Amino acid sequence: MLTRASATRNAAPDLAARIAFLSRPPSYPEPTARVDVVETHMSWVFLTDRHAYKLKKPIRNGWVDLRTPAARRANCVEELRLNRRLAPAVYLDGVPLVLGADGRLRLGGAGEAIDWLVKMRRLPAERMLDHAIHSRCVRDDDIRNVVAALCRFYAGCAPIPMTPDEYRERLAAGIAENLGELPAPDSGRAGEAFQRVCAAQRAVLRRDPARFDERVRRGRIVEGHGDLRPEHISLEAPPQFIDCLDFARDLRLLDAADDLAFLALECERLGAPEAGRRIFADYGALSGDAVPAPLVHFYQSYRATVRARLALRRLHEPAVRDPGKWTARTRDYLALAAAHIAHCG
Repeated sequence: MLTRASATRNAAPDLAARIAFLSRPPSYPEPTARVDVVETHMSWVFLTDRHAYKLKKPIRNGWVDLRTPAARRANCVEELRLNRRLAPAVYLDGVPLVLGADGRLRLGGAGEAIDWLVKMRRLPAERMLDHAIHSRCVRDDDIRNVVAALCRFYAGCAPIPMTPDEYRERLAAGIAENLGELPAPDSGRAGEAFQRVCAAQRAVLRRDPARFDERVRRGRIVEGHGDLRPEHISLEAPPQFIDCLDFARDLRLLDAADDLAFLALECERLGAPEAGRRIFADYGALSGDAVPAPLVHFYQSYRATVRARLALRRLHEPAVRDPGKWTARTRDYLALAAAHIAHCG
């Protein structure tokens, strides 16, 4: 289990040395033939034969400050707590990266904790929902099992105290945030698309407030997952849902239908719109919550715009890799945002 770290020594190995250590198979307590390293926006993930070890980057952004070992430890504790709600068989423990008296790094054991990692069971790639979509082998039973697990989760969530006005104001603020990161003026069509879609979303909020207000009155605003994507869902029995938005509670406070709408949107983007439609058919049947189709389309348009904004942010990073990928992704999300807002009536 995680314990309080002692003060970090001045001579502690730097970040490059820690990554190099964690990239070598002998560094792990379990035998492993190799270690695959995956870099994400906020972490490095080290994949052994059986486990995944996640090391947080020492960064600060608008949501979290992870520049100290104590902050990274606290974030590991929170990640374990939150993700065990939907993946209790995956999130195993927090593991200290220690500096021994001999000056060598070790995972766990005696020594000074200079960093922390989340230890997870490595999920089989062939059982992830995105793999099933790419392989065209998603079954109706797979979707039903996923939705049934999520229905149980949402049913156990306490409704978030919030007024209807506050809920609509949150959505309006999100639209304004998307507009606040408009592409550069010389980007032409992307900027125009952002403007049109966001204007249409604002119009829906003004035109039909009762539809949003009803979700609040029915207690449908909960602390959900916040980042339901096919690559975060294992089709094991029972299904496992990983990588919730652990770093920002505010982003997890949403309509359960919004959580599901994002998953349906991502299935559509990957080429499986029928899986998205199945999600809401099963959700309505299993939960008794018949979500109006125009509301689902609004949520999908809104989430697509958020993803387009994040893709643009990646495109404009100084060390961007494969800019064509992020340009195409921005375009694809904006097209989805426009298509869904057009179905809001």
